[in-house]
Amino acid sequence: MNKNIGIINDAYQQKLIECFELAQNQINTSFNKIDSYLDLFLNNNSDSLNIKKTEKKPFVPILDLPQIKFENSNFVQQLCLAIQPLIQLNPNNQIKLKDLSLNEPQTNQEIQSLTNKSNGKTYTYQLIQQYSISYNDWCGAIAINKDCSILLAGCNKQIKVFEFKQDMIKQTQILSEHKDLVYTLNFMKKSYQFISGSCDKSIIIWQQNENNQWVPQYILNGHCNIIYCLLLNNNEDLIVSGSEDNTIKFWMKKSEWQCQQTIKDHSGSVFGLSFNQQQNRVVSCSRDKLIFIMEQQFQNKEWVVIQKIVVEQYGYRLCFIDNNMFTFSQHDKLQISIYEMNSGSQQFTKTRDIHIKCRQGDDCLFPQLYINSKCILVSKYGQYVNLISKQLNGEFATEQSIHFNTNSLFGNMSDDGEYLITWDNNSKQIQIRRYQEQ
Repeated sequence: MNKNIGIINDAYQQKLIECFELAQNQINTSFNKIDSYLDLFLNNNSDSLNIKKTEKKPFVPILDLPQIKFENSNFVQQLCLAIQPLIQLNPNNQIKLKDLSLNEPQTNQEIQSLTNKSNGKTYTYQLIQQYSISYNDWCGAIAINKDCSILLAGCNKQIKVFEFKQDMIKQTQILSEHKDLVYTLNFMKKSYQFISGSCDKSIIIWQQNENNQWVPQYILNGHCNIIYCLLLNNNEDLIVSGSEDNTIKFWMKKSEWQCQQTIKDHSGSVFGLSFNQQQNRVVSCSRDKLIFIMEQQFQNKEWVVIQKIVVEQYGYRLCFIDNNMFTFSQHDKLQISIYEMNSGSQQFTKTRDIHIKCRQGDDCLFPQLYINSKCILVSKYGQYVNLISKQLNGEFATEQSIHFNTNSLFGNMSDDGEYLITWDNNSKQIQIRRYQEQ
């Protein structure tokens, strides 16, 4: 790219700002355009993956806004640097956006992904019996790191650390810093750390010392009751926590971790939290029978409740599928509800339900998860773990329902969707299941 792009004159700077504003205004509806192209692909009668170009339509730029950080003192220059990859100068020195095609996969990996999602294959998660770990005590939180080499289990007040490699599981450490039951565990993906939340009202950030032993790095105190759920953003500088004290706290890392904001609008325990793909919105569910949509303001970075949805029954779990869709499970309802954003009102409304296998009786500690790489929604309800595929046409289909014969059932799935890890009070085992296509 011409080096003169770095010193764009005032007119070009204004064009960039206008472009950025357009992107911000249109980003929420841009995914609808992607869906329409995917529908065209699904309905194409051709046996090949060559997707014919359709007539040109107005281009809606998509920016990964959460990754763009601007300092007020140098806004225009940083704005130019941030969107340089999206622009080019034509021979007449006019600025235009690069033509990012939405109707063709850009890489072999994307082509393979489309093939896997449209070839009609089904899958199951098969129990690997030799991986099972007998454990009689209550186990309410499980996590596995990014490369699936370390497994954590919150067993009563303790956190058990297991080495998981070469088809072997070996306990390597017991962490006893928490003073009450451990309810949530989350590995960081960029740094070699994890976070835990407990009934003792504290959040602990753990790191390894020079002897490869896990030790507390920070202890975050601020909630006055049980920590039910934790979120960690991709940059690993923001933790969002939900609690029995009816509040949602936003913890930011600067020189150290500090609580920067508290949302007090819920009037009941906060059971579930989820980020959208862009990570500028958080959805929450609570015992007060309300779902909150919170959005981060662009200018001051504050989080604001922009929508409150009243539901018939409170729910324990919910999960964003993308920027414009999330799922929600209500207590004593044998279904998962789908909420989608209306492109006109920019509000989320319920559009349909997914019927699932279930037994009455539930708990709030098994997270609802969406594994984007495999388009799998993981939802525990009663005695079942339901594994649900999102199809290219936007419909959801249950691929597998695993019955554990007990409501006391907790677990998690690896980031890549290869392993489903559970503990249940019937087998009294930490069980590992592996993804297998059929």
